[in-house]
Amino acid sequence: MLVYATWWFVVAWVALGAAIALLSWMMVRFLFPNADAEPPSTVKVGYPSDYEPGQVSERFKDRWGFWIVRDVDDRGRDVIFALQTYCTHLGCPPIWLAGEGKFKCPCHGSGFSRDGVNFEGPAPRPLERYRIGLADDGQIVVDRAQTFRKDLDQWSDPDSFLAV
Repeated sequence: MLVYATWWFVVAWVALGAAIALLSWMMVRFLFPNADAEPPSTVKVGYPSDYEPGQVSERFKDRWGFWIVRDVDDRGRDVIFALQTYCTHLGCPPIWLAGEGKFKCPCHGSGFSRDGVNFEGPAPRPLERYRIGLADDGQIVVDRAQTFRKDLDQWSDPDSFLAV
């Protein structure tokens, strides 16, 4: 009987030690994340000629979190810009409804025009734009590290759109 009780005592201590080691490893992984696993902030999305006027490209929505939009701005210029795919109300991902020509948030009904301006629902401000420019090889580069807000008059910044 003494050998049996000692055996269970050893098994219990080994199990407790394994649980503590596992929790410690998880805590260290949480405190020191693998920085290489984060996606890069800049993404090449093709050439300006790849996008037709009036087009909203959803090619980068799921993986990178933005739409590429080619439209005419309020000054009549042909521009390309990258819109962030998060509703400004509570962060839900809006859906592009091509037939209606608008973005619609399925969570609370906010609506945004093709240029990202809110016109219905509870969203407090327009969608945000990412920094956009041209690389040396002529491809469009979107930098997700910098955003531009219309309500702060940042959409007039030349880095918030690409004149075509």
